[in-house]
Parts: sequence; C-alpha cells; structure tokens
Amino acid sequence: MEFRLSRIAAAMFAAYALPAVAQQTSATTTTADTAAAAAAKDQATQLPEIKVEANGAAPYKADAVQSTKFTQPLRDTPQTIQVITSDLFSQQGATTLTEALRNSPAVGTFYAGENGNTATGDAVYMRGFDTSSSIFVDGVRDLGSISRDVFNIDQIEVEKGPAGTDNGRSAPTGAINLVSKQALLGNAVSGSVSIGTDGQQRATADLNQTLGDLAGSALRLNVLWQDSEVPGRDHVENKRTGIAPSLGFGLGGATRAYVNLLYVQQDNIPDGFVPTIGLPGWTPQPGLEPLAGHPVDPENFYGTRDDHDSVTAQMATVRFEHDFSDALKLSNIARWGQTTQDYLLTAFMTTSALDEDGNPTGNVQWTDPDDLSTYTFARSLSTFRDQQNRILADQLNLRVDIATGGITHNLSAGVEITREEQTTHSISSSGSRPATSLYDPDWSQEGDLSWSRNGAGAEGQTDTISLYVFDTLKFGSQFLVTGGLRADRYETEYRGTAVCNDGSGRGAVSCNGAPIGTIVETIDAQADDTLINWKLGAVYKPLETGSFYANYAISQQPPGGANFQLSTSASNLNNPNMDPQKAETIEVGTKWDLLDEALTVNLALFRTNVTNEINTQVTDDDGNPTQTGEKRVEGVELSAVGSITENWSVSAGYTHMKTSVEEGATVAVDGTSNLTYTPDDAFTGWSTYRFPFGLTVGAGARYSDGLHRGNDGAVGTPTTTESYTVYDAVVSYAATSNVVLRVNGYNLSDEEYVASINKSGYRYTPGTPRTFLISADFRF
Repeated sequence: MEFRLSRIAAAMFAAYALPAVAQQTSATTTTADTAAAAAAKDQATQLPEIKVEANGAAPYKADAVQSTKFTQPLRDTPQTIQVITSDLFSQQGATTLTEALRNSPAVGTFYAGENGNTATGDAVYMRGFDTSSSIFVDGVRDLGSISRDVFNIDQIEVEKGPAGTDNGRSAPTGAINLVSKQALLGNAVSGSVSIGTDGQQRATADLNQTLGDLAGSALRLNVLWQDSEVPGRDHVENKRTGIAPSLGFGLGGATRAYVNLLYVQQDNIPDGFVPTIGLPGWTPQPGLEPLAGHPVDPENFYGTRDDHDSVTAQMATVRFEHDFSDALKLSNIARWGQTTQDYLLTAFMTTSALDEDGNPTGNVQWTDPDDLSTYTFARSLSTFRDQQNRILADQLNLRVDIATGGITHNLSAGVEITREEQTTHSISSSGSRPATSLYDPDWSQEGDLSWSRNGAGAEGQTDTISLYVFDTLKFGSQFLVTGGLRADRYETEYRGTAVCNDGSGRGAVSCNGAPIGTIVETIDAQADDTLINWKLGAVYKPLETGSFYANYAISQQPPGGANFQLSTSASNLNNPNMDPQKAETIEVGTKWDLLDEALTVNLALFRTNVTNEINTQVTDDDGNPTQTGEKRVEGVELSAVGSITENWSVSAGYTHMKTSVEEGATVAVDGTSNLTYTPDDAFTGWSTYRFPFGLTVGAGARYSDGLHRGNDGAVGTPTTTESYTVYDAVVSYAATSNVVLRVNGYNLSDEEYVASINKSGYRYTPGTPRTFLISADFRF
C-alpha cells in the first residue's frame, strides 16, 4: 500500500506542482466553434444545453450536458457526470475516443478480448463492467465495434452510474455520449496538421460559414485525413479519412433546424498484441523453462500482410428545435446510421506440451531449447468479422417550465422509437499460416490461407418504443428534488445459421442427418418485455455555487441487449428466459464551483449492486444455474476541472474502487472476489499554464493500479498486471496570431507497462513508449 500511495502521490505532484502547466487558450485553440462563438456569442446559435466559452474563460470546464433529459446544470445534477471538452483532448493530441477517455479515471480499454476474438474498437470498461454497447452520439446509440475518431466532436460526456432511465437498456455502470459539432453563426476556419514519431501523420480542418443569402443559416464542414503507424508497434497502422458537413437554418431564431452528415472510412492493420511470455507473473509450461526471463520485444507484430480492419461509418441526423416561449420548447432528432466492418486478424495462443519422449507437441515448437531463435509458434487462430450494423431512430422531446404554488417544475418528457439491426456473415477458410519465430516474427509469411463467405451467418434486430418523463422540483433556492421514469417496450429477434460438421469438437454443429457442409439453423429466438427504469435524487444548496446531493437509480440490460445475440444456453444471460441484468446505484456527493465559478470540484461516494447474474453454484431442480448471482462496485471519486487563475488550468480525477462478487463463482483467475479488468485505484491529471508572450507549457500524469484477468483454463499465464504511472507534457507557442506550434510528449519516462490483457493471459497490449507529436494549429 505504501508503494501504491507513493505512485499516486507522484502522479498528483506531476499534475499540480510542476510550474510548467498551462492552458491552450484562444490563441492556441484549434476548433472553429470557439472562434465562431466569440464572433456571435450574443446570438442563440448553440443548443441551449451547451455552454460555449468565450475567449479567456475556463476551456476545460463545461456546465451542462447536451441531453434535454437533464434539466439542471451539472452542479445541481445529483450524479457523477464528467464532460471532456474538445479544448482538453485537442490540446493533448488525442484523436480517438479511447485516447480522450484517459481524462476519466479508471475508464479505458483494459480488456484485450478472448483467445481468438481480440477486442476491436472502443472496448471500454467503466466501474467494473463492459460499457462498449452503451456509447451514444448526440443521445442516439452508436453501434459497431469500431474505433471512433473525435475530429467532429465538441465534447464527450461520461455518465457514471446506471443510465437506464436516460438511455434505455445500458451497461450497469454508465454510458458515454459524444456531442457532434454542428453549424453556428459566424465565420471561422481552423485545423491542425501533425507529424510524429513512428510515422504519425494527421490533418484536420474545421470550416464554418454564415450563408448570407439565407438569414440565420450556416454551413460547417469538418474533414479528416490520417495515415499513421502506431508508436511502439511494428506494422500496425491506422488510416482514416472523414467528412462531416452540418447545415443549420433559423439560427438565432425561435425555430431552428440542422442537417448533419458523417462519413468515415478506415483502412487499418489491426493489432493482435504480444505474448506474455517472460512477463512478471508468467510461469513456463512444460518445455518453456528456457524462456523465463526472456520476454519478447513489445514491438513485435505476429500477424501477416493479409490482416486488415476496413470500416465504413455513415450517419445522417436531422435535428429540429422550436421555442414556443422561454418556458416551452419542442425538439426532435431523427437518425439513420450504418457501420460496416471487414476484419481479419491472425491471433495466437502460446501453449506448450511435451510427449513422453520430451518432444514439443503444443503450439510452441523448438529445435534447440538453448537457442531462443529456434522457438516458433503456430498462427492458427485466424479471426474474421464481416458485419454490418444499422440504426433508425427518432426522439421527440418537450421541455416545460411551470410553477405550481411555491414549487417550480422543470419538466422534460418524450417518446423514442428505434430499430437496431446487425447482420453478420460467417466466413469459411482453408489452408493455413506457417509458424513464425517467437522472437523475430515475419509478417510476410502468408502461407496458403484463403477465405470467403459461406452463406451462413446471423441476423439480430431490436425494435424499441420508449416513453419517459423527468421532473425537477425546486423548493425555493436551496432544495431540489429530481426524478425520472422510463418505460421501454422492446422486441429482439435473432436467427443464426452455420455450416454443419460431424458434430464433434470445438464449434461443433450437428447436421441432424443432412450432408456435412449443409447450412443449418442453429437458433431462431425472440425476446420481448417492458423495462421500467427510474431514478430519484435530492439536492441541497447551502450556496448558489455549491450543492450536496443523494441519488438512487436503476438500470437494466435484457437478454440480447448488448449485442442482439440470443442464446439457448441455460447458463447464458442472453437466453430469452432470463430476467434482465439489473443494476442499482446509491450515490452521495458534493459539487462546488470555486474561484468565481472558474473551477469545479466534485466528490462522490457510490455503491452499485448488479443482480440477476448467473450463479453456477446455486442450481434449480433441473441442475441449471440460477440468476441468484450478485456483483458489487463501491468507491469514491474526486475531480477538479477548470481554471485556477486566468492562465492556469487543470483537469484531474482520482477514484478508488472495491469490486467484488457477492454471490456466485469468482470471475478472477487469481481466486480473489475482485471483478476483472478494473483497477482499484486510478488517477489522471492534466494542467497547463499560459505565459503572456504566447508560450504555453503543461504536464500530466496517469496512474492505474493492476488488473485481475478473467478465469479460464489457461496455465502459467499472468493472473494480474502491475500498476503503472505515465507522464505526458505539452509545449506550444503562438508563432503568429493565427498559427500555434505545438509539441506533445507522451510517456516521457518511457515506462514499460501492460495496457490491457486478454482473458487467458496469453496476449497483452504493450503500453505506448516515449513518443513525440509536432503540430501546427491554425485559426482564422
């Protein structure tokens, strides 16, 4: 514990005590929205929920979220909600959602997937649970296991605790909402061009233009180009192009309309990660004893030139807003979205075994046990994904402010209609990949592997009709009671087919008398129900700038709710006969705006109980597992964001969590009751200081405690990972009034660490080594 606390103290010292910390202000801002907002700040061109800061204001601090379901500013909202602004993540050089989420303690991609199913995209864990299926864009669910770029994002809202009342079915411990940029009045052009170590190349542009021929109209265009290698990893690449136009009408008036489009094309080489051989906690299987103390190079790439991750994301959004009066407002958002993914990854398992004569028979082979160069392993786990996700949604909301007696009501009510679809095509392959060197892999060894669609696959669909109402009751200036109720009527249909084989072995599919190779139906299932979620909170405000609160909320995830996949297994939560997984959270805390409301400081204590989990230790009369399992996450979270002085800004957060399986079998392989892929302690801090002569300097630190990996039959692999601290920094200089030169340094101490680990512990994601990024940010 003493060592752990010293690491956290060092991280906090780096974020707060270094004098070289600063803010990227208007002179260094890279987004057109800030410039345009300054030019037209007297006009109501933004959504009323979003506070756009003018020049000189706290760039990291947001006062509200986008959703009309939250009727109060963050200070008076009884829940932990963190808003990560574009000023913050742009200054840090973050380009993806997962990079931006480093500003939220203990939220990240800690899980690297199963053995042959490496996690792709934004595989985000938060407060002990997978939150990947609870990612939203402008309040509408965003589907697909893809990596989301932030070139068209204004702010990222991290809602911690059950979000079922706000969003419908969701992960037990929260949701993430990305707020898109959209047209506003004012003319501005901004962007950034970046190059960095290991072949990083990226350019973005943000253009906003008022349309003079159409009163109150504007066009905004955001574009992206990136062709980057991944620092510290051989051959892994991220190539992206994107365009996001937004057209606004009636801006500044009582009736406003927006048409927003998005198109992003990715052509990446995915990362299959690195063997854990030789890492702390690894013990050799039979025959691998000579490898002890000889970990592989973390830059090694074990895939082939055929590996690819091709993603196309398309989105069309129409938003309408009308203000009948200051107290009565109507809004509607309609969305069509589609994401397609074509993916091939050469995965691996580094298992070993010996026959009775001492010869290797496992995946790892060798000819001379004393010569590391003779060790090879089979690349036998080609992983395919050929999938398309589609969504069609409409959300209608009415906001009403009324007074009844001495009580003021801020009401928000609405209806949502959504259809979500997922189509997965099965792939058959023939041939194989040759084995490759464990210590010097060759990605040119492609072998004779070939693959194609086999006509089988799966189709899942969920239709949902939702009704909700939220009300905040204000009793004078000091007491608020806020509550919400939501009903979701859903129906999920899932049908799967497969190519049958002889009915034996892993992945067996019985032909039931049909010829081998016949496409047979494996499942045709349906689930429907009505989910009722609610939350209730109370706020006491001893001062206008501060509050104390308490909150209770529930959230539910029904069968098939995360991935549309239903199951016939009696031990799977996706079986239609199962009850929804249910989360209940109690949270108490306090929020204060200090230093003339430039700095927000929050403290929260929380406990989440997740019930209706599978419990294999308690069975029913037929011997099947029951839903008597229970998991718990409890802890404390402290955060500070905003400006300490006009030139000194900060964003920091610390969380301590205790996670446990209260009822049911343990899920961590080390036998503890901890939940997996969740650090007990985590800290993140970023602080910057702007000098009057155009120089900005800053530093940050990120600390994460070790992780417990999942429980399975793997032998000898690490059961936990070690804690780590990473230090970053930024220096920028306003070369002219329109151009700022910026240098970001990452992992300055060149810390070697495990960023994520897979379920069996055979593979891990190496932490990014020391790298640098040079950027030119421009604004006109």
